[in-house]
Amino acid sequence: MSAAAAALAAVPTIPCDATGPVFREPWEAQAFAMALALHERGLFTWPEWAEALSGTIREAQAAGDPDTGETYYAHWLATLEKLVVRKGAATQERLHRLRDAWDRAARATPHGSPIDLANDPAGTS
Repeated sequence: MSAAAAALAAVPTIPCDATGPVFREPWEAQAFAMALALHERGLFTWPEWAEALSGTIREAQAAGDPDTGETYYAHWLATLEKLVVRKGAATQERLHRLRDAWDRAARATPHGSPIDLANDPAGTS
């Protein structure tokens, strides 16, 4: 069974159509791919992932998220960040520094050009 098929089996809430997962934005597909890669490297099991994702979604609903499906991959990414920190693969500080560096690089990149972390004017990734 492929990693994507295993993810679909373990997390039945993944938005799908007849051909597989459905992503509204490129970053959603990238977050999905990161979770697959980290699972394949043994950072977490699919049952562990499903439990953590469910917890993130429950927390968001308790905070007022209307759960219309538009925030699914925001929860996916939040869960990914929590697990990466919990498992010691990165610190929360490191994740914040990288997010800020990518944001600066994106703003410094001409429209239509690929965003490259090397374009971060602060050079502090």
